Amino acid sequence: MAVSVDTFFLAPDAQGTLQAQIQQMIAQGILSGRFHRGEKLPSSRKLAAHLGVSRITVTLAYTELVASDYITSKGRSGYFVSDNAPVPPAYAPSVTSTDRVDWDATLVRRFTGGDTPRKPDNWQGFKYPFIYGQADASLFDHANWRLCAIRALGQRDFTALTTDYYDQDDPLLIEFIARHTLPRRGISAGPQEILITLGAQNALWLAAHMLLGEGKHAVIEDPCYYALRDVIDPLPCTSSALPVDADGLPPALIPDDTDVIFVTPSHQAPTTATMPLARRKELLARARDTGAVIVEDDYEFEMSFLGPPSPALKSLDREGRVIYVGSFSKSLFPGLRLGYLVGSEAFIREARALRAQVLRHPPGHIQRTAAYFLSLGHYDAQIRRTAKALHERREAMETAIAHHGLTIAGRGVYGGSSLWMEAPEGTDMTRVAAALRDQSVLIEPGAPFFQGMDKPQRFYRLAYSSIPKARIDEGIARIAQAINSA
Repeated sequence: MAVSVDTFFLAPDAQGTLQAQIQQMIAQGILSGRFHRGEKLPSSRKLAAHLGVSRITVTLAYTELVASDYITSKGRSGYFVSDNAPVPPAYAPSVTSTDRVDWDATLVRRFTGGDTPRKPDNWQGFKYPFIYGQADASLFDHANWRLCAIRALGQRDFTALTTDYYDQDDPLLIEFIARHTLPRRGISAGPQEILITLGAQNALWLAAHMLLGEGKHAVIEDPCYYALRDVIDPLPCTSSALPVDADGLPPALIPDDTDVIFVTPSHQAPTTATMPLARRKELLARARDTGAVIVEDDYEFEMSFLGPPSPALKSLDREGRVIYVGSFSKSLFPGLRLGYLVGSEAFIREARALRAQVLRHPPGHIQRTAAYFLSLGHYDAQIRRTAKALHERREAMETAIAHHGLTIAGRGVYGGSSLWMEAPEGTDMTRVAAALRDQSVLIEPGAPFFQGMDKPQRFYRLAYSSIPKARIDEGIARIAQAINSA
């Protein structure tokens, strides 16, 4: 690979002769890792013309660098970074200016105060990854996804690939959601009531920013999806975190001044509790009495391998009071970042405008690729394959957990991809999780899901979406040993 001549610049306030400046510029590029061993440097003629100096100046600089073994000359082929050059393993640009801005005073709002945990980037390197929300390469249909992506790059789809939709979306993807995905949840919606988002997280962000402001009050579950709390906390509104029970969020606890209710009725996050039909009707009635709207996050409904999922809360709504959030990122792969909002036309119209201001629209090629993957039947085939594998892993999980004496606090009525676990009173699962990493075991401590300062430390989540069935028993054994030793 050749280093582009356009990346070379002489600092206007640099000291020393032009030859020395050029030598220093190239040496710094090598030492910082910007230039790699074996990469070809610009010819002396091109670099001289680019920098506006004489060619002999550049030639002399190159000669000195050759003498110090930073670069090497290969006859007519040109100059290359030497194999003996002290190149670091990664590019680490040097800081050339001092930050003199008082960011504490300049920033009007902070977004780093949440406690959303960071999952390790190298989770695949762990032998026992009980980690939630990551894709299993052994279950994903790479071949057909690749074919759909290639098809979406074709001439027939040139418009879908290149068009600036502004506040609109790929009509094929919208049609599939309206005709196939939503009816499975008992929901009927027209194209004007559906908006594609960059995953469920983006959908929740849009809903929160449209519905919450000065004088507004939000209700969230406790424990809840911690990233939702991070979305709401910076907003100029008040919020209440209501404790969930075995049936999810109790409507009777919702305050009279509530404006927005965020809920996961089909598969409570993270306890996996399923809200019964009677309570769903009670929740709708309570929202009507308080004049509130409900934001329903219906994640993981496709992973219902133990039985058909209960109808979505949105399907029971007769007043346009429920805003529905769905996602393909959970069922396909998290890096896809495709979700959707479903709501009344007036709400979706404003959501389109807000999304357009922030990010315009999700990339057309991604939308069209997903539309093909869905409409050609590959998605349903993958869901069946994934559900079968999750069912087998779930059985292995429950067998191992019973054998090693661990306690399940929530297991999901219809399936899912995780179990909500409870350790003995006084166990700090954050410390246990840290110790287990040294044994190549990844688990998720439960404390970040809870609101407030005095968070329960004994809960944790075990996902089985990314761990092979054969490794489950040994992984559970290590977890039980670590908890018993804590």
